[in-house]
Amino acid sequence: MANENEKKDKKPKKNVFKALRGEFKKIVWPTKDTVTRETISVVASTVFLGVIIACMDGLIKMLISFVTTIGA
Repeated sequence: MANENEKKDKKPKKNVFKALRGEFKKIVWPTKDTVTRETISVVASTVFLGVIIACMDGLIKMLISFVTTIGA
């Protein structure tokens, strides 16, 4: 009886892996050029936003230091 349960448990696992393999064959992988362009786009956007945040941070620091020196 234990052998029958083991056989039933193993059979669906094969079907799952078979289905998974079939799904992976359907995937359309991006080309190297596409990945390169999108990577450059993400890096450029990150650098641009980093510069904007750094400028805003510096401006806020200057404003805070200006306001604190007025009161002293």
